[in-house]
Amino acid sequence: MSRWNKVKWLIITLLVIAVYWWAVTGIDFNLQRIIAGLPKGKVILERIFVKSLKYIGSPFFWEMVMEMLKTLAMAYFGTFIASVLTVPFAFLAAVNFSPYARFFKMLLNFIRTFPEILLAIIFVSMVGPGPFAGVLAIGFHSVGMLGKLYAEAVENIDMKPIEAITAAGGNFWQKLVFGVLPQVFPHFASYSIYRFEIAVRSASTVGLVGAGGIGVPLLLKVQGRNWEQVGVIIIVIIVTVVIVDYLSAYIRKKIV
Repeated sequence: MSRWNKVKWLIITLLVIAVYWWAVTGIDFNLQRIIAGLPKGKVILERIFVKSLKYIGSPFFWEMVMEMLKTLAMAYFGTFIASVLTVPFAFLAAVNFSPYARFFKMLLNFIRTFPEILLAIIFVSMVGPGPFAGVLAIGFHSVGMLGKLYAEAVENIDMKPIEAITAAGGNFWQKLVFGVLPQVFPHFASYSIYRFEIAVRSASTVGLVGAGGIGVPLLLKVQGRNWEQVGVIIIVIIVTVVIVDYLSAYIRKKIV
């Protein structure tokens, strides 16, 4: 190894150490507090994941299952709305279709910068607490996420079928329907299903700020330190997310 490479690796190592030191000191890391909190953490985890099992099948359990179904509905409608609204953005943000692609890419980036929990707070203030605010938050954020993926799918299409339709005298709508949509629709559908997976998790958390779904009872039980019922809610969320992930992966594999 040359002398310059040794110096370079030494600099990189020092920079990595400096970054880690800055991160540790910036969060007020205290090992003694962690050790002192381990017994309390053990009790909480035992109440969440062991003692909560006695509630499985209870009226509270089925009540949380119904809340989870509401959460799934929020995720579905939010994703559905975004999937439809994002289609024109995809073409406006694609460099091979729009002269204003740079502007619309920046717009989509701007939309994605807002966390869903912040959007939920804004929409709860605008339209009041409840699932409708959660749907709006998920839908708005999904436009930014899906817009980027849709635009990339449009940019990667094969232009030869479109050129062939143009040569045959086809108009704009014929080129769109027969040349573009058959290529991008499988990708659009796959991305929407994948986004739905993420939206299920998001819909479980936006309720923490009053946007409906299972997050509302989760917040109340955490505030009341009722860890057994918190455990029931977490189990319901985990099982639902696993099922949704499996089904969506299966469907996406069939589509693509």
